[in-house]
Amino acid sequence: MPSTLRVPELGENVDSVDVVKVLVAVGDVLAVNQPVIEVETEKAAVEVPSTLAGTITAIHVAAGDTLHAGDPIVSVADDGAQLAAAPAVAGPEPAPPEAPVEAPLPARARRPETPTLGEMPLAPRWVAPEGPRKLVPAAPTVRRFAREVGVDITQVSGSGPSGRISIDDIKAFAARVIGQMAASPVGAASPELPDLSAFGSIRREPMSKIRQVTARNLTRAWVTVPQVTNHDQADVTALEALRQQYRERVESAGGKLTLTSILVKVAASALKLHPKLNAAVDLGRLEIVFRECVHIGVAVDTEHGLLVPVIRDADRKNITAIAIELDDLAARARERKLRPEEMQGGCFTITNLGGIGGTAFTPIVNWPEVAILGASRAATQPRWAGDRFEPRLVLPLSLTYDHRLVDGADAARFLRWIVEALEEPLLLALEG
Repeated sequence: MPSTLRVPELGENVDSVDVVKVLVAVGDVLAVNQPVIEVETEKAAVEVPSTLAGTITAIHVAAGDTLHAGDPIVSVADDGAQLAAAPAVAGPEPAPPEAPVEAPLPARARRPETPTLGEMPLAPRWVAPEGPRKLVPAAPTVRRFAREVGVDITQVSGSGPSGRISIDDIKAFAARVIGQMAASPVGAASPELPDLSAFGSIRREPMSKIRQVTARNLTRAWVTVPQVTNHDQADVTALEALRQQYRERVESAGGKLTLTSILVKVAASALKLHPKLNAAVDLGRLEIVFRECVHIGVAVDTEHGLLVPVIRDADRKNITAIAIELDDLAARARERKLRPEEMQGGCFTITNLGGIGGTAFTPIVNWPEVAILGASRAATQPRWAGDRFEPRLVLPLSLTYDHRLVDGADAARFLRWIVEALEEPLLLALEG
């Protein structure tokens, strides 16, 4: 009697998966752990392996189907099939233990595929409830604290004698409102799209789960984080000469010595010296969370959407190790071979549009991070050298940051340190 392979448990907070591709056909001899279908969830695109062995007699799914845990996938002839433990599909697991700093990366094996731009709990937009103004019993220090955190003190109930309001009451009120708003769906207030077909022919296609989550994350980051962008320029003429000098050495080690890999090392060193940009804002507890690790996310442009794999402990790796790891991660991102945990835990993000063009842009902070560094295309410009103009290779840089935590001067000093490190590579060895 045929056995049925079913969708395994989908992991925490994963309700359904969409079938991207069926990888087998009726009549195929199926082996345990052989991929059967490729599916996409809100967190990852993965392959579902078989827990049965035998000949496929029927296929119950097709590309585009939405499946839930327990739904049938294929039927397999009962010719010695053995049931194996069903692995979870896409629930992200805790990050693996820290890898050795200089350990080479494994060969590019076939792995579960790419998740999206850091799917994680998202910050709510702060909007104090409206209501009639009234006199409230609160000390001036409490009123000032309420203003600083954006709380309408007239909406707060005091726990002290005669309803007197304390700072703890303000904190409790802020945490309660934030919790309520975090539970609100981001798209609930989205306006309805007008009928564009009235002006000409149109074509519709469904958004992939990866694109849906990317849109939702970026929308929340945009409306909840007060973002500012500082711009600067780095003369990378000497750095480019060094890059060309050592490029073949890094290639022989298995990587590509790109400007992005150098920026990862420079940014990691800058974050150690400027810890405020390696932090997060916890409005629920009105605290700043400083991170002692330095994990750098790097935006990778793929045909499936923008993906941000993370280089862990970038401050503890040399540029060669970073170049090897980044080359591997970027290649597997484009092939949809990343593991979910390789997309999580970033402290800071770098996005480089230099391969495409442009002179400046304003990247969006990847919440809960508080800053993101963008690089545009380096171009030769005339620079005054005391008594004459010289052609110099100039790299435009753009730093967007969360102004709730990072002041303009903090951002300017951080970006200026990066510029100086790029212009004087020895500085990285002396201070990095």
